[in-house]
Amino acid sequence: MKNELTGTIKALLIEYERAVDELIALIKPLRSSDIMMIKDDKTSDSNCKSIQTILSHVVYAGYGYICFIENHLGASKQRRPRQYFESAEEYINDLNGMFNYCQDFFIQHPGLELEEKDREKKVVTSWGQEYDIEQMMEHAIVHVLKHRAQIERFVKTSHNKKLTPA
Repeated sequence: MKNELTGTIKALLIEYERAVDELIALIKPLRSSDIMMIKDDKTSDSNCKSIQTILSHVVYAGYGYICFIENHLGASKQRRPRQYFESAEEYINDLNGMFNYCQDFFIQHPGLELEEKDREKKVVTSWGQEYDIEQMMEHAIVHVLKHRAQIERFVKTSHNKKLTPA
C-alpha cells in the first residue's frame, strides 16, 4: 500500500486488500473447468451460478462502487463493462486491477470527506441504497467477503464430488 494514505481510508483499504487477497488465494489453484462449471443451477441470480459469474460480479461491483463515488463528486464516468474469463489468472489480474483502481482513486482524492450525515449529500447507488463514502467502502469489503464465502462453499462441494484444483 502506498504511503500517501492515512487514517480511516488507509484502514479501509488495508481491509479491502486483505479481502481481495483472501479471494485470490482461494481461486488461484482452481482449474478453468472448476471456475466455469455451473455450481448452482437453482438460483435465479445469474451472478451466482458459477465461480465465473461470481468473480465477474465481484469485479464489476468493485469498479462500480468507485464509479458511484466519482459521479457523486461530479464526474460523468461510465461503469466498466462486466467481463467474463475462463482462468484464475485472468480473474486474479482483474481483481488486482479493481483494487488498484480503488486505491488510486483515494490517492488522487486525499482530503475526501468520508462521513456524511446529510441524506441529500449521500452517494445513491443503482439499487437505491444511500451511503456515505465510508459506508460505501465498508459495503465493498463485505461484498468481497460474502462472495468469497460463497465460492468456498462451491469449492468444498466440488472437492466432495472429486473435482480437484490444478
